Amino acid sequence: MRELALLSFVTLDGVMQSPTSAGEDSSGGFVGGGWGAAYWSEVMPQVYAEAMSAPYDLLLGRRTYDTFASHWPQVDAADDPVAARLNEGHKYVATRSASTPLPWGPATRISGDVAGEITKLKQGEGPLIQVHGSAGLIQTLLRHGLVDEYRLWTFPVVVGSGKRLFGDGSVPGDLRLVRSGSTANGVVMSVYRG
Repeated sequence: MRELALLSFVTLDGVMQSPTSAGEDSSGGFVGGGWGAAYWSEVMPQVYAEAMSAPYDLLLGRRTYDTFASHWPQVDAADDPVAARLNEGHKYVATRSASTPLPWGPATRISGDVAGEITKLKQGEGPLIQVHGSAGLIQTLLRHGLVDEYRLWTFPVVVGSGKRLFGDGSVPGDLRLVRSGSTANGVVMSVYRG
């Protein structure tokens, strides 16, 4: 049995959209992109140590997959342990397109009954399945109770609007804090289990 963990960067007001750069995801008219960039130098070593150093496979929505595929294959994995983990892990891509190529591999397309396919994936053997970004996919995972662990980094930033980690229609429930920490620049790590 495999576990599924979310790895997400969020603002104090719960927005997860476009933390890296202004052009990352402007859907819905979002203009606050890049809100996390000033914090990366202190945050990423902690993210790697706490959530990315052990082998894992990726589960991504199509937009996040395309964003990652345009960047990570060009990063020298010998010099960047994050790139090494992302590039070597298997990518499972939730997509409506049955024919668009998945050039950043190894990769497997998931379409149709996405929740059912992910349930089957979790029942198999393999490393942890980790979700990065993928706000729409996360809402599906939450609705179907498929998340085992929440690995959250909360940034001391308020952006007001944008895609939220827990969107409208999130199922109420309690989580248990299993690990926490912070960086000198004020980003708080919280790891919860359902």
